[in-house]
Amino acid sequence: MNIIGISAFYHDSAVALIRNGEICFAAQEERYTRIKHDASFPSFALKDCLQRFHLCAHEIDALVFYEKPFIKLERLLETYLNHAPHGFASFQKAFPLWSKEKVFQRQRIHKYLYKIDPSFESSKVKLLFCEHHLSHGASCFYPSPFREALVLTMDGVGEWATTSVQRGVGNQLLKEKEIHFPHSLGLFYSAFTDYLGFKVNSGEYKLMGLAPYGKPVYKQKILDHFFKIFDDGSFHLNQKYFDYATGLKMIRPSFSKLFGLPMRMGGEPITSDHMDIAASAQAALESVVLHMTEKLHQTYGGEQLCLAGGVALNCVLNSKIQKQGLYKKIWVQPAAGDAGGALGAALYYWHQTLDKQRVFIQEDSMKGVFLGPSFSPQEIQRELEENGAVYTQHSEDELVQIVARSLSEGSCVGWFQGAMEYGPRALGNRSILADARDPQMQKNLNLKIKYREGFRPFAPAVLEEKAKDWFSLTSSPYMLFIADVLIKAGQGPLVKSDAQGFDQLKEMRSPLPAVTHVDHSARLQTVSQQTNPLFHKLLSQFDQITGVPVLVNTSFNVRGEPIVCRPADAYRCFMGTELDLLVVGPFLLKKSEQKKSVDPKFKESFERD
Repeated sequence: MNIIGISAFYHDSAVALIRNGEICFAAQEERYTRIKHDASFPSFALKDCLQRFHLCAHEIDALVFYEKPFIKLERLLETYLNHAPHGFASFQKAFPLWSKEKVFQRQRIHKYLYKIDPSFESSKVKLLFCEHHLSHGASCFYPSPFREALVLTMDGVGEWATTSVQRGVGNQLLKEKEIHFPHSLGLFYSAFTDYLGFKVNSGEYKLMGLAPYGKPVYKQKILDHFFKIFDDGSFHLNQKYFDYATGLKMIRPSFSKLFGLPMRMGGEPITSDHMDIAASAQAALESVVLHMTEKLHQTYGGEQLCLAGGVALNCVLNSKIQKQGLYKKIWVQPAAGDAGGALGAALYYWHQTLDKQRVFIQEDSMKGVFLGPSFSPQEIQRELEENGAVYTQHSEDELVQIVARSLSEGSCVGWFQGAMEYGPRALGNRSILADARDPQMQKNLNLKIKYREGFRPFAPAVLEEKAKDWFSLTSSPYMLFIADVLIKAGQGPLVKSDAQGFDQLKEMRSPLPAVTHVDHSARLQTVSQQTNPLFHKLLSQFDQITGVPVLVNTSFNVRGEPIVCRPADAYRCFMGTELDLLVVGPFLLKKSEQKKSVDPKFKESFERD
């Protein structure tokens, strides 16, 4: 039985395939179109999925969309009516498009399906709709290893819900309570993202990365003015400061006035005030959510918690929930944002609607999130030759030895192997790798490879069996938790200095300076031999050479572009950056041997910004 889940028309469109309850395929449309956070119908991802699994339209038993458009339209209408006449200009401009999209969503989807495969018109495939937050809840509970768990989902907004509490029991999800729009933690965080000059729906990572440079001096002001916290853990947001409900902006002038600081425009210098605001927004978010999880535990008990929704990609927050100690086990959906809704919608239909039992796997059923397209050596070779690449072919052992040695000598390597990752993190199949011991590597990677802000931190990938010697966590396979960086072998966390702001970047913070953030934390990925044997083998070889089982692991892309999908994408990114080596399957490419010159496009774009 084949069930396809789809998310689309907001951001991070995606497709997922469930076959007899097994997660077989999942990928975002952006990887195919090369448009970051692409919101369009995932035609390319769906077509690829159908081709790879040799599926025709009549072989698909159900296609499940990740939200209910009519309820969303109801929310849009009711919100404008409740705020009239404020926002009428926005309503007048947007409503004709919204009404057409929401009212005729079913026909719209069928039209896209017919373009992919004309046989969809006569296949009578079931087209179903799942509530947005049930899609999120299903995406984190059903793949988790838990038979029972409390499920907490937090994001910007779905239909009405912005925060949802569900209980997962066996193969059923039971909805308990919700917080409704406009009271949203996701939109609260996005408002600060916008205020600090970063792009909403993609710059939230920058806000989280900037926060450790500042001090949370405005935390209490934010809690006092923005939030009303209730005894059950729920909250309301004071709409006096926000304009996202009916306006065309995230914040009102009163927002800036409260902090005595104008909104930062993109490209303007980041000051200590901006750092303090970032730190305060992060601290306020943590305070509200920790109060919520405390009250939820008092109400429902239990030892296991599942998290999803865009807010669950905040790894600092996840770690604070973990350290709170109320839940012994926490599992976060790696594709926690809207892309994960495609998977959740399909899983919800299989387990909840069809009442199919779950198959429990000790870790989880996400297959390491290596769920996207993969390419044979023949396919890779063809794309490399079409692009005029110069390469050599090697056995796996030869490749690992050459790359590990090159990394130890300071090379930056594009690493393209196996199936593409699902979700926002590169976990060793579409990665840029480098030596975490190099004190200049963070700066070099940001400015010469990724072409992005120099303060952005990088994540370490460590051999799972040796994580305890270097970090305060021993298991974090999806980069969804942070860990303290240890001096070495259990000697404890590092001592912080008195340096302030970006001056902290100049310090040697640990034996792993390229992955040690200024608060001496790291967004950790532990690599197991079972989940990714080749990446584990590379880390092991690097450990043999250097005595350090850790590499910098960042996504294989540059700022403004999605993670690479095809071998041709990898080669283009390789030639547009100052990467030294590219490894695609069994093929090794050296920059110095390429006939084409380096494409200056990416660097010029960064310098203009």
